[in-house]
Amino acid sequence: MSNLPASVIVREVGLRDGLQSIATIMPTAHKIEWIGAAHAAGQREIEVGSFVPARLLPQMADTAELLAFANTLPGLRASVLVPNLKGAERAIDGRAHLMILPLSASHQHSLANLRKTPDEVVAELGRIRAARDSAGSATLIEGGVGTAFGCTLQGRVEQEEVLRLMQCLLDAGADRVSLADTVGYADPRAVRELCEKAIAIAGERFCCGHFHDTRGMALANAYAALGAGVTRFDASLAGIGGCPHAPGASGNAATEDLAYMLASMGFDTGIDLPRLLALRARVAGWLKGETLHGALHLAGLPKHQPCALAA
Repeated sequence: MSNLPASVIVREVGLRDGLQSIATIMPTAHKIEWIGAAHAAGQREIEVGSFVPARLLPQMADTAELLAFANTLPGLRASVLVPNLKGAERAIDGRAHLMILPLSASHQHSLANLRKTPDEVVAELGRIRAARDSAGSATLIEGGVGTAFGCTLQGRVEQEEVLRLMQCLLDAGADRVSLADTVGYADPRAVRELCEKAIAIAGERFCCGHFHDTRGMALANAYAALGAGVTRFDASLAGIGGCPHAPGASGNAATEDLAYMLASMGFDTGIDLPRLLALRARVAGWLKGETLHGALHLAGLPKHQPCALAA
């Protein structure tokens, strides 16, 4: 690959995509400790939660408190997931740096997950943009196109539909757009091809790749996206997370494994890997009984590690 960037951003999504997918409800104090330790380890972008009804996702009930804490940490850009205008209004009130509106390119997944068609989600983003602008808020809006590589409910998802919906999100007022392999159907060839087409449409407004490790392809897919020009990736500490519509899923790309791969290749992520591994051990202690993933914590860092592996 040529013309690779000097630095790559790893956005931590374990506090949202990870915790919402498991039974354990982590105490707020532990989540605050997690955010603080991740910041101390050099992470500067963290998705702290989701503004959804607590009765539906009790794991996310303390998102406002976590956002308030994250906003006290210098240089940290805290993001939240919002499923609708009501959630977006809470994100605006909480001064989130970024709010992510998920859209499923699979019509069946969209109806099962959000009870809206993809085009209805696009219309919702338009209302969110109007509310954000009316409030004079600086909160950015990211339209995240999920099930971009296939769906367990619908099966094949056509590239043309993914790209159409991405353009619709931009036209509706999204500041950024991203692609997600929600159920782990992607392969490196498909990732490179779709990411290249997405970047051709969105340019610098294409911001992130989100890859699940359902079939062990997350790091390979991240590498392929990197070659296409993607410079920001979502990942979850200890690989926790997944999708309720992907039975047997093994979670997200593990933050520590992705950060190691990038650092080993010479990319600057700003992440101190020994500190990140220490945080992983703490989180694992808080999540006893839950299935965790990842390889780096088992083998550890190489003895003759490049300087890039430890800040």
